[in-house]
Amino acid sequence: MQVQNKNDGKRGAFFIEDDGKEVALMHYIFSGPDKFIIDHTEVNEAYEGKGLGKQLVRAGVEYAREHKMKILPLCPFAKKIFELTPEFADVLF
Repeated sequence: MQVQNKNDGKRGAFFIEDDGKEVALMHYIFSGPDKFIIDHTEVNEAYEGKGLGKQLVRAGVEYAREHKMKILPLCPFAKKIFELTPEFADVLF
């Protein structure tokens, strides 16, 4: 299972599929050319506790670094991951 990303230039999602079924999802919205807002993260309850949510946040951080962007984590889960992971601080808005 690997994290995938899809966006239309205004909003997007990082997601993980298992056997063609989406099992984890993190929505984001672009806010200008250099920032995006993480507004929702969800993991199918059968997959909870496997670290999929953190994988999604990490993929968002990597995307932000690659595109020289900042992240505003409004989603409580994503915000908590940022608080617990100091190495993500470079992309915080």
